[in-house]
Amino acid sequence: MGGTYTHRVDVRYLEVDRQGVVFNMWYLAYFDDALSGYLAAGGLAYADLMASGHDVMLVHTELDWTGGVGFGDDVAVEVTPQRVGETSFTLGFCVRRDGEVICRANTVYVVVAMDGSGKLPIPAQLRELLGAPA
Repeated sequence: MGGTYTHRVDVRYLEVDRQGVVFNMWYLAYFDDALSGYLAAGGLAYADLMASGHDVMLVHTELDWTGGVGFGDDVAVEVTPQRVGETSFTLGFCVRRDGEVICRANTVYVVVAMDGSGKLPIPAQLRELLGAPA
């Protein structure tokens, strides 16, 4: 795959704060959902990744906002691979409201063993999905 995937978000009323915009912590939840959607769109269901003994752990995120989204807004999260290493990868996220960029983020994930034994090399199917050679 390697390209950009677009994930639709239905902003729920409970995600909006007293300022009328989505509270900042919800963006990380949107990114988690978008990651799962990206994997599924590339033919790798998250459950299958876990069944193979692999999981991913978020280790770093940087976010920059230029606006906010509210209840009922048309919101999409674009997911684009930025970097693929041996045990980690970085995804870029771009949140758009009605096509306008509202937030950009870069998130670093590390592949870890489901049994808690530590980090693992990125499995071949995930590497290919991210657009890196296996």
